[in-house]
Amino acid sequence: MPELQRLHAGHAPAVLAFELANRAYFAASVPDRGDDFFDQFTDRYNALLAEQEAGICAFHVLVAEEGSVLGRFNLVDIEDHTAELGYRVAQHVAGRGVATATVRELCQLAAAQYRLRTLRASTVRRNTASQKVLAKAGFVPVGPADPAHLGGEPGTWYQRDLVHTILPGDRPRVTAWTQPAGRRRSRA
Repeated sequence: MPELQRLHAGHAPAVLAFELANRAYFAASVPDRGDDFFDQFTDRYNALLAEQEAGICAFHVLVAEEGSVLGRFNLVDIEDHTAELGYRVAQHVAGRGVATATVRELCQLAAAQYRLRTLRASTVRRNTASQKVLAKAGFVPVGPADPAHLGGEPGTWYQRDLVHTILPGDRPRVTAWTQPAGRRRSRA
């Protein structure tokens, strides 16, 4: 059974193989990473690990039983209990619910392990498969995405507020949904 694992140095060969094998497939729905990505893969990969170590990002790979990478699932720009979600799955598992199930799993992990409260994700307009994944995983559209953020293509931002387990030292957030009955503020 595939396993979602936090990215580490040992994943590098399998991640590179995943990116190379699926490059044309990815380019059909998202802007291509370009030749520089592959030419400078080792340096870029090490930079990702450094960002992860610094707590700026949390990178994950979905690993098949034999060790190949089936997908990448990333939480980037972690700040103020919020992060941006990015993901991609291999062509041979696309359309089988793998992305949806793993995004749902990562949402739970984001709340429980990384103490995030909100995830955002953006998609280019032509990537209807990703839009369906986000909707099935509880994300809702919240507005247009800057084309500069999406390789020059127009797109949409999606957001999901996470159910957050209160941990020792956390202060519960009071919202209209958690206040006692009769004490709710008007939304007008």
